[in-house]
Amino acid sequence: MLKSNVDAVKIKKIINGNTTDEQDLIAVEEPMEIRLGYGEITHREQKKVAVTMRTPGNDFELALGFLFTEGILQSTKQILKIQYCTENNTLEENNNIVRVELLPTVTFNLNSLQRNFYTTSSCGVCGKESIEAIKTVCSTDTTNNKLSVSSTLLCSLPEILKNKQTVFKHTGGIHACGLFDSKGNLLLLREDVGRHNAFDKLIGAALSTDSINLSDCIVLLSGRASFELIQKAAMAAIPIACAIGAPSSLAVSTAQEFGITLVGFLKENRMNIYSNSERINQ
Repeated sequence: MLKSNVDAVKIKKIINGNTTDEQDLIAVEEPMEIRLGYGEITHREQKKVAVTMRTPGNDFELALGFLFTEGILQSTKQILKIQYCTENNTLEENNNIVRVELLPTVTFNLNSLQRNFYTTSSCGVCGKESIEAIKTVCSTDTTNNKLSVSSTLLCSLPEILKNKQTVFKHTGGIHACGLFDSKGNLLLLREDVGRHNAFDKLIGAALSTDSINLSDCIVLLSGRASFELIQKAAMAAIPIACAIGAPSSLAVSTAQEFGITLVGFLKENRMNIYSNSERINQ
């Protein structure tokens, strides 16, 4: 049985000194473990890869997006199937454990990035070594990507994203990532308590369809732009990354290194362009 991404709790609300007993909706946050199944069909092995605190929903997309942006997998064609694990050899599924089954011919290297695979909804990795680590697994380069959009179009995207956020409307406590084409059409949207999870879900969803070319897209982040989010944009070859909030210093450095146009403080009438401004027209 799939879990809800929203929960109801009893609260006491105080307004102007007056107290009332009410119900409030909150975003669900639970751990999810990602495992890899690999080896010959007759002798499968298992490797625990990561634990992340996420909002239930789109879990398979989350697992796929994470493995792709961490450089462990390069294509959905390497995957045999994705499923929830059963516990203790029973038929009951554990919806907090996702196992990605690789084809018998696929090999992988979990040490390809010098990163900590235990992530939380507020995690981040920093340092010059992190950028160098991305280069060892990132085969894409957006430097020569010719995607060009107007500043007016970009300024229209936050309102579109906000209006399409379903869980945020009920809880006010969840991040979102939206994928847009060059005309400003919203292609995909994913929400999660973790901004990095929302992005992984988005990338996983895009990889699961043949109709979306990420190198022709713009990503909009509902919060700040951290290093980890720009790293994911680099791995996915997304040329323009926009954020409602501020970027970190390492996010700017990563965008510059990988030829990504990074926009921060995007509002209906303003923006700051931190790198590769030539893709944005007045």
